[in-house]
Amino acid sequence: MTNIVETFRNAFKIPELRAKLIFTMIILLLYRFGTAVPVPFIDPKGLSELFAQAGDSIFGMINILSGDAFSSATLFALGISPYITSSIVMQLLSIAVPALEKLQKSGEEGRKKITQITRYLTVGLGLITGFGYYMTCRANGIVLDQGNVLFVGIVIVSCYTAGSCLIMWLGERINENGIGNGISMILFANIISTLPSWFIRLIVQIIDSTTAAEAIMQIVRAAVFIAAGIATLAFVVFFSNAERRVPVQYSKRMVGRKMYGGQSSHLPMKVNMSGVMPIIFASSMVSVPATILGFVNASPEHGSIAWHITRLFAPSSPLYMALNFALIIAFSYFYISISFNPIEVSNNLKKNGGFIPGIRPGKPTTDYITKILHKIVLIGGLFLGVVAVFPLVANAIISLINQTWALGAIAFAGSSLLIVVGVALETTREIEAQMTMRHYKGFLE
Repeated sequence: MTNIVETFRNAFKIPELRAKLIFTMIILLLYRFGTAVPVPFIDPKGLSELFAQAGDSIFGMINILSGDAFSSATLFALGISPYITSSIVMQLLSIAVPALEKLQKSGEEGRKKITQITRYLTVGLGLITGFGYYMTCRANGIVLDQGNVLFVGIVIVSCYTAGSCLIMWLGERINENGIGNGISMILFANIISTLPSWFIRLIVQIIDSTTAAEAIMQIVRAAVFIAAGIATLAFVVFFSNAERRVPVQYSKRMVGRKMYGGQSSHLPMKVNMSGVMPIIFASSMVSVPATILGFVNASPEHGSIAWHITRLFAPSSPLYMALNFALIIAFSYFYISISFNPIEVSNNLKKNGGFIPGIRPGKPTTDYITKILHKIVLIGGLFLGVVAVFPLVANAIISLINQTWALGAIAFAGSSLLIVVGVALETTREIEAQMTMRHYKGFLE
């Protein structure tokens, strides 16, 4: 933490980096302003009450990732979900569709076309998600004007779609003129913005306690949650920085009159190479049934099949936890298979005169790297699975022991914390890299 603060303090001493940091902060402030702009024809109070009852559902996680905008019926209620989903779909299609794969490898122009297609796909997903959001509100009687269905529906869906497109534009502005990945920075701001309200709720519960014993129990409860959060933070930081260093030796060679090579180095392979993407993939897949059925007013009074399926796939159910854990590990392998190519790494080592001691160049090097990669991905997948599922298990156990101690938001604390730590570390590394390029050594002293 001290190193991060020191890095940011030194970065503000460099005019170019200071301008980028200020620009990023301004964009994030504009984004947070958009999360407070209400959408017409929706009762925010009724919507907040609805989501308060579904704090541990998939909508609770979407609400956290949108910075409470999802439960407040504001312009940015859909958050960055349509853009993230579009990016994931395009990544997968770039492997499956030869034409898109050719565009991906055709340089800057090809990537620009893929980015343009991603934007159009974001608009389409924004329309679909906005319509589903509108139908959810209408099914639960939260839409204020129930008469003019067509006009009200068009206004609400258009506002949500425009909001998701504006978020995409703000994220791209950060990519071009700011620091860090724009979408990741927006996610970071959303999650951080929910912390004050969480602490305020704990304080209010302590103040509203009727007896001293109850107040003490609330204080103990808050202390337990904070201690667990600090322990989880340390665990996440440790694994986020952990890496396997494969030793690499470079052969000596003569270039003109100078001797190059001969030095020893290493090939760093991070334990958590895939970041938070497997969690996002897995959560999206396992929550599809409950999300679809959430668009209808499924209630237990009528014993509807939709309600039973919704409860079966709720984050508090054992089936959801088991499927989520298994899918996280599966998607960890899948994501690495499309983002890390051992053959390409082996060829690059060979071209630069590098080799792994005791391993012959070529296919043996590729096989050796692949073997190490499979072990690392398994450890990383287990780490992500524990971070994502353990809070769900803990919240379910707490609910059984003492319902008043349960806190829906804590069910997604692991995933949220992983995003926050990952973004903070990556942004710090980017700032340090830019400071190094400018020959600024202050943060290394």
